Amino acid sequence: MYQVVPGGAGGTITDVIPKQKHRKDTRPLVGAGVIGLVLVIAAVTAWCYYIASLRKAELLKTELLDLNKDGYIIRNQGGSIVFRMDFRSGTLDLDSCSKEGEMLSCGRTTDRKLNFFIETVRPKDTVQCYRVRWEELVPDIPVEHAMTYTFAHWYGGAVSAIQHWPISINGQQAPKPFVTSDIYSNRNEFGGILESYWLSSNATAIKINNSVPFHLGWNDTEKTMSFQARYNDSPFKPNPGEAPCAELSYRVCVGLDVTSIHKYMVRRYFNKPNKVPAKVMFRHPIWSTWALHKTDIDQEKVLTYAANIRKYKFNCSLLELDDRYTSRYGEFEFDQTKFPNASSMFQRLKADGFLVSLWIHPFVNYDSENFHTCVERGLFVREPTGQLPALVRWWNGIGGILDFTNPEARDWFSSQLRSLRSRYGVSSFKFDAGETNYLPWKFSTRTPIRDPSLFTRHYTEMAIPYNDRAELRSGYQSQNISCFFRPIDRDSVWGYELGLKSLIPTVLTISILGYQFILPDMIGGNAYLNRTDGKSVLPDRELYIRWLELTAFMPSMQFSIPPWAYDNEVVEIARKYTALHERIVAPRVLELAGEVLDTGDPIIRPLWWIATGDETAYKIDSQFLIGDDLMVAPVLEPGKQERDIYLPAGHWRSYKGERFDIKEPLHLTDYPVDLDEIAYFLWV
Repeated sequence: MYQVVPGGAGGTITDVIPKQKHRKDTRPLVGAGVIGLVLVIAAVTAWCYYIASLRKAELLKTELLDLNKDGYIIRNQGGSIVFRMDFRSGTLDLDSCSKEGEMLSCGRTTDRKLNFFIETVRPKDTVQCYRVRWEELVPDIPVEHAMTYTFAHWYGGAVSAIQHWPISINGQQAPKPFVTSDIYSNRNEFGGILESYWLSSNATAIKINNSVPFHLGWNDTEKTMSFQARYNDSPFKPNPGEAPCAELSYRVCVGLDVTSIHKYMVRRYFNKPNKVPAKVMFRHPIWSTWALHKTDIDQEKVLTYAANIRKYKFNCSLLELDDRYTSRYGEFEFDQTKFPNASSMFQRLKADGFLVSLWIHPFVNYDSENFHTCVERGLFVREPTGQLPALVRWWNGIGGILDFTNPEARDWFSSQLRSLRSRYGVSSFKFDAGETNYLPWKFSTRTPIRDPSLFTRHYTEMAIPYNDRAELRSGYQSQNISCFFRPIDRDSVWGYELGLKSLIPTVLTISILGYQFILPDMIGGNAYLNRTDGKSVLPDRELYIRWLELTAFMPSMQFSIPPWAYDNEVVEIARKYTALHERIVAPRVLELAGEVLDTGDPIIRPLWWIATGDETAYKIDSQFLIGDDLMVAPVLEPGKQERDIYLPAGHWRSYKGERFDIKEPLHLTDYPVDLDEIAYFLWV
């Protein structure tokens, strides 16, 4: 056998003996050469892959965001990770990704096509935002992203039955519709005031786009909140003629500190009020018949209640006549048995200087004379086919719910309110309910709505003609309705579940969501049976006093259980704090209320508003600020006449006259606060 080997200048050598000897000697060299060639090829291939991976890694970076197949992270200007989002609805095929300018887009997951992009936006030097959109191209596939919440403390979203500040997440919840609900009767749902907006202590904020069929879930084991878009098994609906292809789109913005990023988000994404309600509503208390009389109200009781307000020398901005002044729900005439001469009653009240508000709601019960009229004229929300009115159950019976997307229903309802105003001189109305849990799971409206909570928005619009003194308890994209918003009824208890301790976290949450004209419900709670601390039908006396003191530092005050139901000392304490509210609190609140029209900034603010880098301030839920210069620290525990107070760095003067000029935050341990006192500090 012959082998060609390199020779001299003459070419080749073909001698058999040398050939055999040479083959034996060169075999290791040839093997080494082959191995070397393979290694070179491998090295070149590895280098090419390395260069490609570097280019791909560079491609998948945009400013301070790093994208991978399973999610992305965002860093702040200092390089620290402040936000992490994982993709739960698919794995991106990174080979389908491309980058053009500030837009990074991908066209596939590992098993299907989609539209995905992240766009970097820098609206100002101190803010960096990222527009994120994941759009499915196949119907009925949900989109889910999971946000890790362990990097910071989070605030916002919705009011809840057990309210904490910051948000406290417990247990596991599969994503459920993020829609307004009555949390008094459905305590595990989201509350009647909500916005798809969250803010964190590390200066990161996220706003879900209003077009998203948004569902929210959480998992305290994984430490995640799940943001999901879906149409299947959901009350959300695509626009008419559109396929039910889910889209999850949102913005994540990062700023220098929590206060400045919130100011940016509010100015950019929230509606603003266009006017301030009547000034007297901030200065003088509202008096309601509800907690005192419930539905057992009549003409004599109203007049006696009003007379006692004057007898005990209290001011009154508005007298609210609550539930059951009509004989049936859905009617707008006074019950002749309970109110034999309503016109005379209103005349007497007017002569005594009272403005009167009436309780109303969106329901017409089936036994009401107006039920047939509404059915005939098609004024109710309908079942999904649109052929028949939908019957709904609410806390006072069964009936239809008016379709406020229907101009005819709006006109009919408005005409009833105008009639009450013209006949009796009614000043305004307390608009109750409006939450989407009183709609059927599947329903249709005259004007199709893809987001059920838009029904809440349409209902709140009915208050606009009366917004000087109107009261609403539900809100969604409703900040510009420009009236008072009231959190759901409070129980007469001390705790965080609709009790006294829930009041500050709830008001702070509502404020962060852009609702600044807040009516913090009735002093002492609603005195509901089996939901009242104390040994009588009245709220516990100490609880009532502490509630009164706290409410004196809110934008408005509301009584129902009157101070004279207790004793003279309580009456004197009530006089003291209504006077303090009018003298100290109301002028500051009104000044801030005027600023709200331009800025949307909270009137009632968390301590971190002026202490943005203070870890302790992020967690305080029992103190608050009015503006930047009045700090309030109420007693919220039974049997206590002292409390610990956290005083941010600055120059403060206490209500006792003490001066605190401090360069670092100060803990005041067991600070004495008598039963008739509330601790507050003014910035000097």
